[in-house]
Amino acid sequence: MKICDLLKNVDIELVYGDETTELDTFERDSRKVKNGDCYVAIVGDNFDGNNFIVSAIENGAKSIICSRDLYDNEMNIVIKNNINVLKVENTVEAIQNIAKYKRSLIDVPIVAITGSVGKTSTKDTIAGVLSSKYKVLKTEGNLNNEIGVPFTILKYKDEDIIVVEMGMNGFRQISVLTDIAKPTLAVVTNIGTAHIGILGSRENILKAKMEILEGLQGNTVIINNDNDLLHKWALDNINRYNVVTYGINENSSYNAKEIDSHEDYSEFNVAGDLFRINIPGEHFVLNALCAYAVGRYFNLSNTEIKNGLLNLKLTEKRMQKVNSYCGAIIINDAYNANYDSMKAALEYLRNVKNRRKIAILGDMLELGKFSKQIHSDVGREVYDIDVLITVGNEAKNIANNAKISKENIFSFDNNDDAIKKIKMIIGENDLILVKASNGMKFTNIVDIIKSF
Repeated sequence: MKICDLLKNVDIELVYGDETTELDTFERDSRKVKNGDCYVAIVGDNFDGNNFIVSAIENGAKSIICSRDLYDNEMNIVIKNNINVLKVENTVEAIQNIAKYKRSLIDVPIVAITGSVGKTSTKDTIAGVLSSKYKVLKTEGNLNNEIGVPFTILKYKDEDIIVVEMGMNGFRQISVLTDIAKPTLAVVTNIGTAHIGILGSRENILKAKMEILEGLQGNTVIINNDNDLLHKWALDNINRYNVVTYGINENSSYNAKEIDSHEDYSEFNVAGDLFRINIPGEHFVLNALCAYAVGRYFNLSNTEIKNGLLNLKLTEKRMQKVNSYCGAIIINDAYNANYDSMKAALEYLRNVKNRRKIAILGDMLELGKFSKQIHSDVGREVYDIDVLITVGNEAKNIANNAKISKENIFSFDNNDDAIKKIKMIIGENDLILVKASNGMKFTNIVDIIKSF
């Protein structure tokens, strides 16, 4: 895209520079700007990217999109370095509109993924499978919001398929994202309790997630048939959409059988063929099965799908295996947590043999009035393990309802006290699950205990 293209199609003003300049790469972090990039001065609740314009230019930016007039010293640097300056009212809305314009120029399929749990790992799995045949652009990490989605679209160069993750914590948020991405295929992984404190019910969460269909350009929706609300939705909408289902449920379009989950990998059977994924846990089998469904949509062979699953690399802090100095194995699942993902991780822990099993669990956030009940429900999933350590006020409800010996349950108010206890008990044959909402900063626990 050239600047002159944006001037014609987006509400944007060229304050200084050359309208024939090509804009190839957009960057919102001034520290990551490279030579020739267009720096976008995003403004958020706690930061103002306009304050880092000079830094971006020093790092090589040749174009700037800002939302205020430049100061004299900034303008002097712009003129001296011949920088293009584009001004808008709101940089977040501007980058969304630029991405929407770029999407109109791109004739490639986009797979959009949403759900209460498993979005990022499913996105990684789908992209990994598709990469065995196609060149794929995917959402980086979990940049799945009103800023991350447009920046993903703007990264497009010459890929065959784009895989985009879409998140939300309220109504009309995914609506904005799907309007930008105009997906060819929609995937919904799960309707759970994440953000229920904001949305009020799982039914409202379903409604918010299904906003993904508002921008759908095709007619195919891939649905997790094991989820009660999605199963009902599929039955209710079978005549409106081409609904493709996956799950352990035998009535699914793609059904996983003979699931065998080990400490380091899982195997499952689909339509008489055996598949392996080098990630443990039955919940990751569902991710793989979803990727299988997407792969079949794009005409991949079973061999290509198998190769994609075997070479899969997940975003960090998703059931990530970390070796501690003393020989214990840490399962770092510390990025986020809700009831469904807690239950799945605990099921994996229970099924591991010949190790002492320790769960370090922290608060799940954004549950509102449902918090006590949901934490208590997680507690009832704590059985057939050896030690439970909880951190946080809400997580005490996990401890109070756990079904293991009380002498092996320890509750703490902060990470530091929990770490002291872990240091006292950790051993070389331990398998330690570390899981909480990201706001609990459990990654710090992993970073410290891996040195024990």
